[in-house]
Amino acid sequence: MRNRILPLLILSLGISLGFAAAPTWAVPEGAMPTSPAAGGQDDEGKANLAYNIGLSMVETGDQATTAADAATDDATRKTALESARASYTEARAKFQEATRLNATMPGAWNMVGYTERKLGNYDEALAAYERALGLNPNYAQAIEYRAEAYLGLNRIDDAKQAYLDLFASNRALSEQFLGAAKKWVMARRKAPGNASTAVVNDMDRWVQERTRIAAKTAALTREGAAASWR
Repeated sequence: MRNRILPLLILSLGISLGFAAAPTWAVPEGAMPTSPAAGGQDDEGKANLAYNIGLSMVETGDQATTAADAATDDATRKTALESARASYTEARAKFQEATRLNATMPGAWNMVGYTERKLGNYDEALAAYERALGLNPNYAQAIEYRAEAYLGLNRIDDAKQAYLDLFASNRALSEQFLGAAKKWVMARRKAPGNASTAVVNDMDRWVQERTRIAAKTAALTREGAAASWR
């Protein structure tokens, strides 16, 4: 997510917000317009405002998650994870408010799914992604997020198919999923849960294979683009 959402939030909330520079988290839509309607803000405007506030809370949660990943001691990591969970919980409430006010808002449903997934509620996340994709079947971000939820549930075949769909339509998001799949493999190496060693090993091989294929395809694409200018 990019900090371009902040000016709109400052205008709509009348408060000053500031975030340190952070990695790019994939929420490509950015903020929604929140101009009040005549006689007061209508439900759509209120939904957009709730959505925008939710985005700022997600960014805070993502930053805390990054801090937890970088922590070198358990106490710091625990504190960061607690902060992240609190931010995602607050963000989820805002996105749910947005969907109550405007049930035809795919971005809000997508972010309900995002926050549910970050809170470990994978079934609820999948249900929200399905609502987003029901409104916009080509919503690539929701497809990628849903694929990550599949990983959380060890639904490996579904996750692989989602990757193939993304590889054909949105290379950047397919690479994002491969990154998530690599993290899934590393996490399952440490704590397998109900994923067998054979499943983890198979996923590891698949990720490595798809990474090589993606790299070769990208190289061919670059060569073809260069050739077209000769």
